[in-house]
Amino acid sequence: MNLKEPLWSKRTESNEHPSPSSSSPRDPESEAAAAAATSAVEELVNSLNKQRIYREVTLALRTGLCDVRAEFSFLRVCGLRFLLKSLRSIAQSDSSITLFSQTQSIPDLQVVPLLFEHSFKETEDEKVGSLDHIFSVEPMKVKSPSTDSEVALALRVLEGCCLLHPESTRLAHQHKAIPVLMNVLSTRGVLEQGACLDALISILLDSSANQMDFEACNGIEEVAELIRDKQVDENLRLFC
Repeated sequence: MNLKEPLWSKRTESNEHPSPSSSSPRDPESEAAAAAATSAVEELVNSLNKQRIYREVTLALRTGLCDVRAEFSFLRVCGLRFLLKSLRSIAQSDSSITLFSQTQSIPDLQVVPLLFEHSFKETEDEKVGSLDHIFSVEPMKVKSPSTDSEVALALRVLEGCCLLHPESTRLAHQHKAIPVLMNVLSTRGVLEQGACLDALISILLDSSANQMDFEACNGIEEVAELIRDKQVDENLRLFC
């Protein structure tokens, strides 16, 4: 998602300031009327621009989240890449950040819960309890496990959401984010571990609940163990 200024806003801005050569003396009444008309146009332009940004933000979220819900990992990776690109574009404007924060109060547009329901979900949680699906007409839904790149992208998206929208840390806490991330930190590869450390920092910021979970999971000891482990990548140890 690339937020661009519409052509009509540029045209309005160019018409606001006439050249000195074309200006002619006006009476106070005409100047007041012109100022009122200009302010009305500015309010209309600002309102239209806000609506445009909101539509683009919501469209980007719906498009990315649709793929994040997919059953196949390569589709989820595409959705996560699109969301990450959208978050980078949103971060460039204060108004778009505000609108993004407003969208995260809508359950259908919340990003963090879907990350834990799909990309961070362990395949062991989906054990088959019975064989009824063999004798039924409906096919069994098969979900591919999360790949390393998917987990790393999901961690980056989680980091971006928590930095742009501090309330996302509360949503992450509801899905037991700290135990999940500590598991990623201790079991995954270098790519995921580096992204996991960044995500941990963003989740712990101004979140006492997550900080208590981090302490309960012996997070400091886990990070210290990574630093002491000589088999861990040197860049990752320096990052810690």
